[in-house]
Amino acid sequence: MMLFDTTDTNKEYLKETKDRVGKGFSFFEKIRMGGVSSGKLVVEEFSAKLQPEDLLPSAVNYATIVLRPRGIIVHFRNGLNRYSWIIPYYRLVIYHTRTFTIHANGHFIKLKRNKNYHENKKFLDQMIDLKNDSLNLEYYDG
Repeated sequence: MMLFDTTDTNKEYLKETKDRVGKGFSFFEKIRMGGVSSGKLVVEEFSAKLQPEDLLPSAVNYATIVLRPRGIIVHFRNGLNRYSWIIPYYRLVIYHTRTFTIHANGHFIKLKRNKNYHENKKFLDQMIDLKNDSLNLEYYDG
């Protein structure tokens, strides 16, 4: 699992990010894509190993998703700490049920399908399209 505490500069995180999901998109690519970062999404639940040890139960946790050429990075906060979960597209599994759930390597983060989700729907569809394009899944297009 590629979860990092990124509250402070983390050189291992920077190296793993570049190796696993690629360098960030260029300025012009970001404009052409209409942005590469989601707005705030409300976290409903973390899998056990993703849940910060010092999770503040009363705090509302938010997550944002950043697109990279070969995957995504899910950023979330707990109190003053920031965490980043690196997920290559080939490991990314998404479920649309009562929640919007991102799975990878047996871990997950469930996001509420509320107003924040609906405001980010176009971005989330773009993420799914990028995943499918990167994995060359034409056979699903039938």
